[in-house]
Amino acid sequence: MEDQRVTLLPVRVVGGVTVAAARGRLDHLTAGALGAALAPLLAGCKAGSPALLLDLSAVDYMSSLGLRTLVVASRQAAAQGGRFAVAGMQPLVAEIFAIARLNLVMPCYVDVDGACAQLA
Repeated sequence: MEDQRVTLLPVRVVGGVTVAAARGRLDHLTAGALGAALAPLLAGCKAGSPALLLDLSAVDYMSSLGLRTLVVASRQAAAQGGRFAVAGMQPLVAEIFAIARLNLVMPCYVDVDGACAQLA
């Protein structure tokens, strides 16, 4: 059976932007784990701190609970005066974002490099 867990890869700083990369499926089984993994990063996502960018290029599926996790993260960052964005969505995930109109709720970038250039 294929491993369907979501994994948060090591965090790196690119051009002054904190970049975390998720890999796998973001659904009802994994949304809580991603939220927990993002919590310490979001705690530091405040005014005057580097933006937090979630690289979704290795996420191949996202359910409504996955979307909710990202909306909660975006709202938490905004409430603290920080900036949260996503980048590198695969076509299926990008389509889900567009249907839910989440591209109007949080910044979405084509790739990490372009996002870091804009967020730095």
